[in-house]
Amino acid sequence: MSAEATNPEARSEARPELRRRGRTRLDLRRLGRAALLGPTSRDRLPDAIGHVAEAHRAHHPDADLSILRRAYVLAESSHRGQMRKSGEPYITHPLAVTLILAELGAETTTLTASLLHDTVEDTEVTLDQVREEFGDEVCFIVDGVTKVEKIDYGAAAEPETFRKMLVATGNDVRVMSIKLADRLHNMRTLGVMRPDKQARIAKVTRDVLIPLAERLGVQALKTELEDLVFAILHPEEYEHTRALIAAHAGERDPLPAIAESVRVVLREAGIHAEVLVRPRHFVSVHRISRKRGELRGSDFGRLLILVGENADCYGVLGELHTCFTPVVSEFKDFIAVPKFNLYQSLHTAFATSDGHVAEVIVRTRQMHRVAEAGVVALGNPYATAAATAAAAASAGSAEACADPYEERVDPTRPGWLSRLLDWQQSAPDPDTFWSVLRAELAQDREITVFRADGGAPATISLPGGASCIDAAYAQYGEAAHGCIGARVNGRLTSLTSRLSDGDTVQLLLAHDASSGPSADWLEHAHTPAARIAISSWLKAHPDGAAATTTAARAPLSVVGARGGGGNAVADLPDATVRLAGCCTPVPPDAVAGFVVRGGAVTVHRVQCAAVAQMRSLGRTSVAVHWRATADCRVTLHAESFGRPHLLADLTEAIAREGVEVVSATVEPPVEQRVRHSYTLQLPDATGLPALMRAMRDVPGVYDVSRA
Repeated sequence: MSAEATNPEARSEARPELRRRGRTRLDLRRLGRAALLGPTSRDRLPDAIGHVAEAHRAHHPDADLSILRRAYVLAESSHRGQMRKSGEPYITHPLAVTLILAELGAETTTLTASLLHDTVEDTEVTLDQVREEFGDEVCFIVDGVTKVEKIDYGAAAEPETFRKMLVATGNDVRVMSIKLADRLHNMRTLGVMRPDKQARIAKVTRDVLIPLAERLGVQALKTELEDLVFAILHPEEYEHTRALIAAHAGERDPLPAIAESVRVVLREAGIHAEVLVRPRHFVSVHRISRKRGELRGSDFGRLLILVGENADCYGVLGELHTCFTPVVSEFKDFIAVPKFNLYQSLHTAFATSDGHVAEVIVRTRQMHRVAEAGVVALGNPYATAAATAAAAASAGSAEACADPYEERVDPTRPGWLSRLLDWQQSAPDPDTFWSVLRAELAQDREITVFRADGGAPATISLPGGASCIDAAYAQYGEAAHGCIGARVNGRLTSLTSRLSDGDTVQLLLAHDASSGPSADWLEHAHTPAARIAISSWLKAHPDGAAATTTAARAPLSVVGARGGGGNAVADLPDATVRLAGCCTPVPPDAVAGFVVRGGAVTVHRVQCAAVAQMRSLGRTSVAVHWRATADCRVTLHAESFGRPHLLADLTEAIAREGVEVVSATVEPPVEQRVRHSYTLQLPDATGLPALMRAMRDVPGVYDVSRA
């Protein structure tokens, strides 16, 4: 054992610059080993809990440590005589788990529950005793952790166990924080188990716990868990990556020199910043080696630049892009658009004069704390805003008072977690729940779309790649069975269209209560809620899809008596002039005329695709102009929901505008949607916009456009 690990004072002296800033660097491996060194005898309690107290005070200088000491007394006495499979006293496990959370900045309640998290499961201590000694909140968290402790037992029990874990997490996210730290310490000591059990635990960690750590933003835990799983499940790739890193250690690293150049640039610009070199962890090196092939010295790490304010981040970005050659494709702004797990930073890269490419992360110190610790950095998510502000004021922490993350209504319920909690109750069986859970957690990107109807909530959070179908079920639940279309950013589109971050969505519902989804919706639904709802409806209505598909019928047509070219005049004596039905030009459209069979002149809008076709066929072009009279003929398409009396209502709306119907065609309904085509004679072309508005105002009509 090293002197540094056994002597907290020596460690503090070795890192004075960190103590001056009031924060600690996260070195969980070293701290995990240090946790095992605390004496377990009752007469040495201050030394045994000393590592936790030191780490906790670094983040919470005014924390009351008496409750931690009392929790340690109970945990140590109740676990006395129990040993871990590694041969160490069992108390070293809750102590190490608590130390991990303390280094992440967890508040006192979380640390207290962490010390006690195995007492109810493995000793004679009861929840009533925990409640009486430490209060309802600690008892609630300990109970939640106890309910998910069976996660390690048996593949058959995993689906239902994870369902319980998800519910417990949704009730208090601190339950999952403790579970992740618990798994990290268990993974560190996994070598004492059989290889088959190591592989099983590593697979569960890879499939569910690592994605959950990513979703909760706890990057410090996620990266080490990834490396430990990588070593167990992919030993050959792990050894190859380890050899790459070892070989790089013996070479000259260009990043320190690049970091110094950046420091000079920022110092001359008057920007106070801390520039650090962050080595990549094993899995990151493995991924980048597969992406780039042979690695260069600068590929083994990245530059981390920490500043005080958000504006300084963009100032740093401007200086880097001015003084170095930026790699534009590597730029990402996660400050303006944070990730779903609270992550905020600027990512960029630049090339140096000697050909090295340095990747850079720019963030404030507050962003860095949240990026490393995620929801753990939020403190007590159930503390009221007033209590939080009072605590910050009493601690004299201006940064805590201005913490933007404290403004979240419920930080324990980010969008993805709310979705999981909503659909897990309707999952028909554990196997479906398990498969859908893994698919949901595999999503590494979230988008936000806006509702066009102005309803609450104004935004909908969806996984990346989601379609309008997913948005419909997220907004309307089972009522989305009757969805027949959508407008995205004002344009009519199909339900299968994929959505992008920032899109505005208006979903169109049928008025027919018997409407239902088609089987092909499942191919375009990405969210569990949508897939489960669609599958349930199709199972309950096996003939539903067939019922919605009507047999082909001839369109209903109503034809008037008028025809001809309206007020278009061709410069060809005695020629018959016809307005083209494909584009229905009206004054003052720019038009072109062509002589067709029989000597007639067909008039098209110049933008019409038929104009180019006519010219390619060698049709004779004829000049066309409009008469001074303002009447015109136009063809309009009306898209609507199917309902009784719709044709009569549309015809009445047209008649009220003083417009004559030359012909009308109604196509057979498809998925409760009906398309009407009207050729109309207008007394004045200037009345066309008003006519289209009047048609759109008819109930059930959601779009009117010119042919």
